[in-house]
Amino acid sequence: MQHAAPGDGRAVGFLYPGYSAQDDYPRLEALVREAGADVRLPLVHTDIGEDAHRVDALLEMGSAHRLAEGMAALAGRGAQAVVWACTSASFVFGWEGAHDQVRELATVAGRPASSTSFAFVHAVRALGVSRVAIAATYPTDVAEHFAAFLKAAGIEVVSLRGSGIITAAEVGTWGRAEVLAMAGAGDHPDAGAVLLPDTALHTADHVGELEAALGKPVLTANQATLWEGLRLLDVTVTAPRLGALFS
Repeated sequence: MQHAAPGDGRAVGFLYPGYSAQDDYPRLEALVREAGADVRLPLVHTDIGEDAHRVDALLEMGSAHRLAEGMAALAGRGAQAVVWACTSASFVFGWEGAHDQVRELATVAGRPASSTSFAFVHAVRALGVSRVAIAATYPTDVAEHFAAFLKAAGIEVVSLRGSGIITAAEVGTWGRAEVLAMAGAGDHPDAGAVLLPDTALHTADHVGELEAALGKPVLTANQATLWEGLRLLDVTVTAPRLGALFS
């Protein structure tokens, strides 16, 4: 990968479902710029339909027509790559279905595309980790779909803990204390990294503290989504405040 240089004017566009932790993205953009990269992160909100961590609702949330409407709103924002900034409404389609979703998004966008689910897979591989723990906000049955998605990618899930939260709106109200408690409860001694897979969760300011508390890499949805977008642009950013993934 090449390092971003001032004046490059690169941009990653994000399709973000609804409104919950979207304010993580201006914070992430500021951290990237502090690290010396001239990269913008334009974001548009997609219509999610029903706000529910339930498989049928998530399949509709990630449907092609909703993503296409989001891309139409993102057009003209100068993005050279686009990421569907949602984990649950991508992994619920399964390994092949999530690939189809991203391929269709790339066709509509006319540029490289990915999703947060694939961001986790690529980030785990980049860290050289093979065994992970999942600390999820979702109900356990939904979190199990994420575990199956990771398994299909050849990643071993040594433990999974769901929190039973149904709506992204509720997740968006969680602060530092709840995030730290969930990550700690979901850790496992055999895990090389802990994954927090919900883009509705505010984590931009907590990654460093999470890793210090757990003594291992922590991948959060918005952090990994940012990294995936930069990967699509072939840009590397060193920003230790965003954890081992950015170090």
